[in-house]
Amino acid sequence: MRDELKNKIPRKGLTVWRLYGLIGSVVFLMIAIAASVFTFIFEWPHYIHYIVIAGVIVEALAFIWIIPNIRWEHWRYDVREHEIEIQSGLFIIKKTLIPMVRVQHVDTAQGPILKKYNLANISISTAATTHIIPMLISEEADLLRMRISELARVAEDDV
Repeated sequence: MRDELKNKIPRKGLTVWRLYGLIGSVVFLMIAIAASVFTFIFEWPHYIHYIVIAGVIVEALAFIWIIPNIRWEHWRYDVREHEIEIQSGLFIIKKTLIPMVRVQHVDTAQGPILKKYNLANISISTAATTHIIPMLISEEADLLRMRISELARVAEDDV
């Protein structure tokens, strides 16, 4: 078995995952409020309010605190001369090995939230699928994109 992968997602990535969780929790809260209004309109039992409140608390705790922490702890990647290895997953850890000769193109993407935190995602496309390394510092993402592109070109020339 190989050693633990070296590169982690920057700490700002954890903040962004928590922000995404907060946005999702606000949406869930709006739905919960609508459900509570229906309990008054249709005169449903009052214990439904407690279930809704508990659901909102559990969902917020899970998606703002627990899941981003676990996700940040387990996300790793490493770019080597002949392959890219990505480790991800919350409870089931998945390791993906992408041979450089299979890399077709590499993109970086940055939405408004990522831009505010100076982060970017790298997409590595092969013939079969696209792999993403999320939440990298923008400058590092650009450098890594160029490095993967060069290594893929060299790997292609060797074939």
